[in-house]
Amino acid sequence: MARLTPHARAARPRPRWWRAAVLTGAAVYFLVPLAASVVFTVDVPGSGLTLDAYGRITTAEGFGDSLLLSLELAAATIALVLLLTVPALVALRLGAPRLRPVVEIVCSLPLVVPPIAFVAGIGTVLGWGPEHFASTPFFQTFVALQDPDFPLVLVLAYTVMALPFVHRALDSGLRAIDVRTLVEAARSCGAGWPQALFRVVLPNLRGALLNASFLTLALVLGEFTVAQLLGFRPFAVWIVGVSGSQAQVSVAVSVLSLLLTWALLLAVVSAGGRGAAPRPTPSPRS
Repeated sequence: MARLTPHARAARPRPRWWRAAVLTGAAVYFLVPLAASVVFTVDVPGSGLTLDAYGRITTAEGFGDSLLLSLELAAATIALVLLLTVPALVALRLGAPRLRPVVEIVCSLPLVVPPIAFVAGIGTVLGWGPEHFASTPFFQTFVALQDPDFPLVLVLAYTVMALPFVHRALDSGLRAIDVRTLVEAARSCGAGWPQALFRVVLPNLRGALLNASFLTLALVLGEFTVAQLLGFRPFAVWIVGVSGSQAQVSVAVSVLSLLLTWALLLAVVSAGGRGAAPRPTPSPRS
């Protein structure tokens, strides 16, 4: 039998055992705590297995209000952060590509500043403002920012915290398309700048927009430090607060939240994978 040359031996596929080891370790790392949490919620000493903890979620005091508040904050944060970043990144690619490193550094700063320091600065400003603007119209602005029914200060804080993730998602989407060519083609067909952005660029960024929205939603639903220190009670703060009196309900809500987040992630991946080919540029006067 002919012997293999060194080149042929090097070209033969080698078993990727380390990939299976990494995947197995990752699965154990993520699934074992989740399984333990599920067992804790369904195993009641003396009563056996029961789903009573999950049945008591919707009737727990404050559940609906806190969840609704977090969803409202998430919707407002997604709208604000996309309104700020999408036009800025598109304009950056079209008119000032050399400033991309500067914008990337600025958008990454929230990852450097600890949340404790961040919320301490916000608290200082909120406490300092009313004392100096008590006799001016700006006093009502500080009051409105801290309205417990809908704290706008949390929307502003979450927008800053979401910038690194939204910027990375949108930048990856913009790198995958030729923005300049698409915009120039739309402009040559008679489309204005808003029409070129909404009817040409945004449809080709559907996957990136979904990813950015999902990351922002996950951040708002899971953020605890800023809301707790500022004295508000969205969903994450409610979960921690109810854990003292209803531990099983708290863990059951956390498990369901995690499963919901995974379901949303799969939906985003599925929707992004079905992305259609770039749409044709609009005809004049269309």
